[in-house]
Amino acid sequence: MKTFKKYYIIPASQQDVYLALTTPATIHLWSGEKAEMSTEPGTEFSLWDGSIIGKNIEFVQDSKIVQQWYFGEQVEESIVTIKLHPHKHGTSLEINHTNIPNEDYDDIVEGWENNYIAGLEEFYEE
Repeated sequence: MKTFKKYYIIPASQQDVYLALTTPATIHLWSGEKAEMSTEPGTEFSLWDGSIIGKNIEFVQDSKIVQQWYFGEQVEESIVTIKLHPHKHGTSLEINHTNIPNEDYDDIVEGWENNYIAGLEEFYEE
């Protein structure tokens, strides 16, 4: 199992970034794909039309999102924690993704970089 942790600067307020990560209509706008999302802990979510699925664990308005991402029959839970911090150029978005199966690690990192973060950056730069 591997862990991915990295910080990104998104040129938008914490409130806007939080809404972009938790509102299905806004997720659709920046990802281009259907999304099912709720800020109710214990609910299931689906991003990129089902490419990413899991369970919502915790939300702190405008500053923190914790989710479990599903990887088949994995015994240890793969947990994604997203923290939003104020930054002089917008918002510092911290990703900490734990217990990524070794065989999925490269694809997951590529997805974070090229889809998730790139989509958010493009959305707010336009």
